[in-house]
Amino acid sequence: MARSTRVYTIKAVADLIDEDMELLEEITYNSDNIDYGEMIHIEDGSEDGMTGFTDRGIECIEELLRDARSWKGGLLSFLVADHCNPETIERIMAKEQVRIEAQNRKQA
Repeated sequence: MARSTRVYTIKAVADLIDEDMELLEEITYNSDNIDYGEMIHIEDGSEDGMTGFTDRGIECIEELLRDARSWKGGLLSFLVADHCNPETIERIMAKEQVRIEAQNRKQA
C-alpha cells in the first residue's frame, strides 16, 4: 500500500471536516485513537513541534467522532472516559450543542 504524501495540520483538519479544533486536540492527545502511523509529530523548530495527519488519519478522526456521537451518552461520555479536563469538556460540549442545533436547522 502506498504511503500518503500529504500531511495536514490539526487546524487544517478542523477546517476541512468542520469540527472544533479543541475537540480534535483532545482526541489526539491519546495517540491510540488514531491508526498507527497516520498521526505524526512534525519538528518545526518550536519547543513542542506540531501534529500532522495523513488522509487516513483524517478518516480515523471522522470515524471516531461518528462512533462517539452514537454511543450511549454520546460525545460527553467519550470525553469523560478519556479523562479530559472538566472545563475543557464544558467548552467542547457547549460548542457541540451549537453544532447540533445548526444541523437540526439545516434538516428542518
